[in-house]
Amino acid sequence: MLTAYAATATGLKRLEVTADQELPENAVWLDLLLPTLEEDKLVERAVGVSVPTREEMSEIEASSRLYVENRARYMTALLICQSETERPFTTPTTFILAGKHLVTVRYDEPRSFAMFSHRACKGEGEAPNTSEGVLIGILEAAVDRTADVMEKVGADIDGVSSRIFDRDAARVSRKKSYQAVLKSLGRKDDLLSKARESLATISRVATFLSAEIEGLKPSKEAQAQLRTLQRDVQSINDYAAFLGNKVTFLLDALVGMVSVEQNDIIKLFSVVAVVMMPPTLVASIYGMNFRHMPELDWPFGYPMALIIMVISAILPYVFFKWRRWL
Repeated sequence: MLTAYAATATGLKRLEVTADQELPENAVWLDLLLPTLEEDKLVERAVGVSVPTREEMSEIEASSRLYVENRARYMTALLICQSETERPFTTPTTFILAGKHLVTVRYDEPRSFAMFSHRACKGEGEAPNTSEGVLIGILEAAVDRTADVMEKVGADIDGVSSRIFDRDAARVSRKKSYQAVLKSLGRKDDLLSKARESLATISRVATFLSAEIEGLKPSKEAQAQLRTLQRDVQSINDYAAFLGNKVTFLLDALVGMVSVEQNDIIKLFSVVAVVMMPPTLVASIYGMNFRHMPELDWPFGYPMALIIMVISAILPYVFFKWRRWL
């Protein structure tokens, strides 16, 4: 699908374009979502750039993600998708800045694009009217979206922390299972790693965009916006690192609490085994089938054996309580 955005006095105007139409002359942003071959050719003819394929966008080398070709800057960043689900992922998104046109190529729908498009078309705030402004606006929306994800992750981690350390919550957790808590922490850590990866690629794009490359010099306004963007990326990245350390601490604490509970259970079984050992010994002795055992002929031999067994069980228990092992 090819969508063109034209600059107007009140913001961007969204225009749906088919492969058999001509692109609007005042279009500053051309958005290719799951593009067809015909749409690729249409953009290549109109803008004079080569649209990368999905395989080329997935290359991990920096030289494949940030480069200049025919005086057009090619930049690929990883943006977070489906962060609210249990299977979030990052998707490569390519930005091609060629003169007055910005071409974006993507095969998924990061929410940051919808956020920026809605805001720019509504004319909220200072609507960008240049290709550089649109690119920086999309990057800012991606950073804002990542910040929202970090806030949600932080709130979820606080909830997990309460479940682990609060007595009532810990009691409920023991009745159910620690597996749910471990899975929740694992999902949060996975989302944090994807967010940090996305922030790293956005930071590289901002650095590449702010540099003077082959005479392509960004405007002073764009440079100021990029510096602010990089500071925001750094602050969010620091917060993500803090959350990552917190997840690691909670995982260690949870494993430690599980170990303590297991030790308590093992200690209980050990105490029961030791307490039952003397009565078992007494019962074993009087269970022997020897002919000459004086107690077997006593009228009170059986009650005496029971009393000895009870006393032999009580004495180890009292000793353990006195040593505070229980």
